[in-house]
Amino acid sequence: MLTVENLTCGYGGAPVVKGLSFAVPAGGRLCVLGPNGCGKTTLLRALAGLLPHQGTVRIDGLDLGGMTRRQAARSVALLSQISSVYFSYTVYETVLMGRYAHEAGGAFSGPGPEDKRVALECMERTGVLDLRDRPVTELSGGQLQRVFLARTFAQCPRVILLDEPTNHLDLKYQVELVQELKAWAAAERRCVVGVLHDVNLALEFADLFLLMEAGRPRFFGSAEAFDPAQLNNVYQMDVGGHMRRSLKRWEELE
Repeated sequence: MLTVENLTCGYGGAPVVKGLSFAVPAGGRLCVLGPNGCGKTTLLRALAGLLPHQGTVRIDGLDLGGMTRRQAARSVALLSQISSVYFSYTVYETVLMGRYAHEAGGAFSGPGPEDKRVALECMERTGVLDLRDRPVTELSGGQLQRVFLARTFAQCPRVILLDEPTNHLDLKYQVELVQELKAWAAAERRCVVGVLHDVNLALEFADLFLLMEAGRPRFFGSAEAFDPAQLNNVYQMDVGGHMRRSLKRWEELE
C-alpha cells in the first residue's frame, strides 16, 4: 500500500530525515514515535507530497512524485495539528472541501449528490453532524479536530497521515478516534500512519511501529516485535517505569 525507499528530506539546510525506508500494507496502522525534533512531522509532510524529497514514495505502486495534485489528493490525506482558522465556513462546508478531488466536473464544479452523502456520513461518523450549520470559528479545539477528521475521511484517500490527531480531544474522543481509525483501515483495506506522543494510545492503535531518533530509524517492525524498553534511550527516561507509577496511582484510588 505505502512503500518508502531511501527517503531523505529537510528544509533547505542539512536533511532532517535521512535515508528512511519502510512499508505499510493494506489495512496496516503505523505509529511513528520519537522525541521532539527527530523528524516525525517532516516525514509526514514528505509523505503527503508537501515537502521536496529524495528517494521514492509509492502508494499502490504509483510514485507520489509523478501524480497530479488531484491524483495525490485521492491517494493521501494529511490531518495536521490544529492551526488558526480564518474563514467562517460552516461545519458542513468545511467537510465538503474534502470532496474537491472527487467532484465530477473538477474542483470548481460544486459538490454532487454523492459528495453530499459522503460528507454527511463522515460527519455522523465523527460525531459532528449536530454541528452541521455552526461556523467553524465558533467551535472548541476538540470539536474542530473532529470536523477536520470528518473532512479527511470525506477525501476517501488510500492513506491517511495523522500528526498528533488527539491534540485538543478529551479522553472519550481520543479513545473513539483510535477505534474509528482502526475500523476504517480494516474495512477499507487502506492504511494509516500516525504520529502520537501518548505511548498508551500508540500501543492501542498500531500494529507497526517506527521509532525515530535524529532523523533515522531506531526500530521498524510489528507491534509484537516492538520492545517498549527501546523508548528509554530515545526519550532519555524510564518510560515503562513512568507508566507503571501512573497505573499504581490509579490502583491506589480504587
